[in-house]
Amino acid sequence: MNIYIKNTQEIKKMRISAYLASEVLRNIKQYIIPGVTTTELNDICYNYIIKKKAIPGCVGYHGFPNSICISVNEIACHGVPSKKKKLKNGDIVNIDVTIIKDKYYADTAKMFIVGKTHQLAYSLCKVAKQSLYMTFPIIRPGLPINIIGKTIQNYVNTTPFSIVEEYCGHGIGTSFHEAPYILHYHYHEDKIFLKPGMIFTIEPIINAGKKDVFCMNDNWTICTKDYSLSAQYEHTILITKNGCEILTKRKNEKIKRTYFNQSK
Repeated sequence: MNIYIKNTQEIKKMRISAYLASEVLRNIKQYIIPGVTTTELNDICYNYIIKKKAIPGCVGYHGFPNSICISVNEIACHGVPSKKKKLKNGDIVNIDVTIIKDKYYADTAKMFIVGKTHQLAYSLCKVAKQSLYMTFPIIRPGLPINIIGKTIQNYVNTTPFSIVEEYCGHGIGTSFHEAPYILHYHYHEDKIFLKPGMIFTIEPIINAGKKDVFCMNDNWTICTKDYSLSAQYEHTILITKNGCEILTKRKNEKIKRTYFNQSK
C-alpha cells in the first residue's frame, strides 16, 4: 500500500482547504430550519465555496450531481440534494462537505437537528460524535492503524447502536481518496503504523438499528436497511510528531485542535 506522506508546504495548503471546509459547516447551521429544501442548502454551500475561490469536491465526482452530500434521518451517507426534500421539525441531517483549494482536498461532516427531536435521535447523534472524538487522544506515530477502528467499536458496543461497515475513512491530499483506509470497526490487520505527515479522514457512520445498508435507485443514496436513523461525523486529521492535529476543527467546536499523545 503506497501511503503518501505530506511535506510542510503540502500541509500548509491542506490547512487552508480544511479551514474553508470547516467554515462551510459552521455557516450553514443558520439555514437549517423547517421548510428549507436540501437543494437550497446545497446552493448556499456552493455559493460560499465559490466565493472563497475554492471548488466543491463532490460535484461531478464519479457523476455525483451536487456540491455536497445531505443525508436526512434514515439516509446513512451520500444523500443527493433535492428540490422535493423539505426539512421538517425533528429531522436529523448530516451535511458532508469536501473542498478543493489550490489542488488540495479536505473533507468533513457533522449532524444538525431541525428544531427539536426525540431522545433516540439526540442519543444517536451524541454517540456518533463521541465515536469520532474518542479516537483523537490515542492517535500518534507508531500506532497500529487498526486500533482506531477497535477504539470506535469498543465504545459503540457499549451502546444500543451499530457501526456501518461498508464505508471507511481514507487518506486525502491531491486526490479525494488515497491510502490508508480507516475502518471504523475492529479488524486484525496491524501491519500499517501511523507516521508523521499522514493525513486521512475518520468518519464513522452509526445506525440506531442494525448495521446493514443498501443503495437506492439513484445509485448514490445509502439508506439503512431497516429504515432506522443514522448519524455520522467526520474530520480530516494530520499525524504530527507526537500526536495529531484536527485540520477541519470548527471555530465553535468544543475539542482541542492539537493533541499531544506521547507513545506509551
